[in-house]
Order: sequence, then C-alpha cells, then structure tokens
Amino acid sequence: MTIKEKMHGAQLYFPSDPQIAKEQTKCLDRLYDFNHTRPTESEKRRQMLKEMFAEIGENCYIEPPFHSNFGGKHCHFGNDVYANFNLTMVDDTHIYVGDNTMFGPNVVLATAGHPILPQLRELGYQYNAPIHIGKNCWLGAGVIVLPGITIGENTVIGAGSVVTKDMPSNVVAVGNPCKVLREINEKDKEYYFKNRKIDYSNI
Repeated sequence: MTIKEKMHGAQLYFPSDPQIAKEQTKCLDRLYDFNHTRPTESEKRRQMLKEMFAEIGENCYIEPPFHSNFGGKHCHFGNDVYANFNLTMVDDTHIYVGDNTMFGPNVVLATAGHPILPQLRELGYQYNAPIHIGKNCWLGAGVIVLPGITIGENTVIGAGSVVTKDMPSNVVAVGNPCKVLREINEKDKEYYFKNRKIDYSNI
C-alpha cells in the first residue's frame, strides 16, 4: 500500500513523508497568496479557489483568513457555499460539502486524528477519515466536526457544538458532544428567530 493510499484510506501513516511534505508546502504557499488578497480582488479569489480546490462549484465564497492543511486540495464544494472568517479545513483527506451550505466564523472540519496509544503518537503516526456535509446545512460559529463524520442535508448545527457522531438530515443539533435537539418542523415555516415571524410578503 502506498503512502497516498494509506493517507486516504484511514490507515496509520507518517504525515512527515518527504513526498507529502513537498506537495503540502506548495499548497500552503498558494493558500498564503489567497489569504493576502484584497477585498476588492473578488474575481482573483474565485479563480484561485478553482485552482486550489479538488472541486468547487459556482458562487462559492470563503472569507479570508482561510486555513487548510493542503490549501483545499482535498476539498470538494458544491454551488453557493459560504464560509465566514477563519474556516479551518484539516484536509489531509477528502472533505465534501453540498450546495448552499453555510459556515459561521471559526468552524473547524478535521479529517486527521492520532492514535490513543502514546507509543504510536510518539512515533508520529496519523490517520485520516473523510467528512461529508450535505446540501443546505448551516454550521454555526465555532462548530468542530471530527474525522469520519457525515451530516445530513438541511441540518443546522448550533454554535460551539462538537460533532462526534453522524447527524441525520432535517434536524437542529447542538452541544458537546453534539446531539439532536429536534427535527425541523412546521413552526420553522412561521418563525425565523425566537418569536419573530416570517413576513413572506417581504422576502
């Protein structure tokens, strides 16, 4: 099994392998350039993201600074994905994000982990497991998603939550560890925030 197969196959491997380190440094140089673009350079940013990402759809926006182990090389975005400040994607393996998903500030998507056994950590071993986030999700400020997690479509993850298990579609989930609070329901068609009603004539 090659180092790349281990890296993308949830196997233990050495992330400091020279081949990987050389590739990663090139990606991080490009990420540095992206994070130093000016707010007026929106077209330049869009073009850079197309070059940096494995896949990225139309009308995606990432607010710098953006942090990523491989500069987006293993990230797959659908259309109309929005990310606020300080999105961190530990993309040592693949991260998939569906259309119309939104990330609040300081969200972390971490595919990489390390063995619990101290002796293996001391040797520098790592493993990676992919993250899948469905269409039309909203991850609030400070959410952390751990390796190997799947979040279903339309789901809202409350601010500050730590997602340690898969989350189904069409729910509101919160907490550390993150748990389903409730399903998205008929009340959500009437109220958008606490007791504030949706005025459909103005939207």
